[in-house]
Amino acid sequence: MGHGHGHGMPASASGRHAGRLAAAFTVTAVFMVVEVVTGIATGSLALLSDGAHMVTDVLGLGLALAAILAARHVSRSADRTFGLYRAEVLAALANAVLLFGVAGYVLFEAIERFSSPPDVPGLPVVVVSLLGLAANVVAFLLLRQGASESLNVRGAYLEVVADMIGSIGVLVSGLVTLLFGWRYADPVLGVAIGLFVLPRTWTLARRSLRILFQHAPERVDVDALTAALAALPGVGEVHDVHVWTLTSGMEVASAHVTIGPGCDPSAALAAAQELLARDYQLEHATVQVETSSASPSCRELQW
Repeated sequence: MGHGHGHGMPASASGRHAGRLAAAFTVTAVFMVVEVVTGIATGSLALLSDGAHMVTDVLGLGLALAAILAARHVSRSADRTFGLYRAEVLAALANAVLLFGVAGYVLFEAIERFSSPPDVPGLPVVVVSLLGLAANVVAFLLLRQGASESLNVRGAYLEVVADMIGSIGVLVSGLVTLLFGWRYADPVLGVAIGLFVLPRTWTLARRSLRILFQHAPERVDVDALTAALAALPGVGEVHDVHVWTLTSGMEVASAHVTIGPGCDPSAALAAAQELLARDYQLEHATVQVETSSASPSCRELQW
């Protein structure tokens, strides 16, 4: 006997995320062109590195938006029983890979420039960094709420936050260059941006990979969960327990529960599902209730 029910991100939340991502994508894409062109014209590594980071912002926001739209509009089918919810996680991982590449490039280029720092005009850098900061603040405000609800949106949000910090750094670099003529301000800022981005990128990649490898959510102690199920009245043993995350806001569990003679299977099932929903917030749980005389085949599986 088994039973399960599920929930996911509400359609209204998904639509809200899509709308805000689309707005942030537009604002970021427009400014990206301005920053890259100015960076090339002035030879500023700080602007170029921030512009390159903004390119990944645009790509990342585009991937995040495409993933949400795919998850919303590509429905489940006989051979696609979970739809395309994992597209959001793949988009988050792609964002992390892009950020790793940009951070590595910035660090390499900045170190190269320490031996012969170029003469970078400060005024264009200051003006463009102010415009970039304004664009980042708009994107930040658009994505802040969704970042706590969706790993995919969080990936895009982290990129915008990192780029906002980068814009502040570029502004400081431009002011130092403009006021004091210190040529090392530009490569120093490039290194700072790279070092700021890397640990946040690693966190995003790690969270994405945990979902793709179907690890249990970090908040769930699977051993404690198994023991709690085994302690339910009438339950003799629990095995084949699995807990994993489908995508942000969608955590799934399955378990086999063996009951003793005289125990009501329906009561054991209801108690198990109530415990999982109440204590572990696992509302999509499939529980297989077995009698002690049931076939042991599931225990003999090697995986």
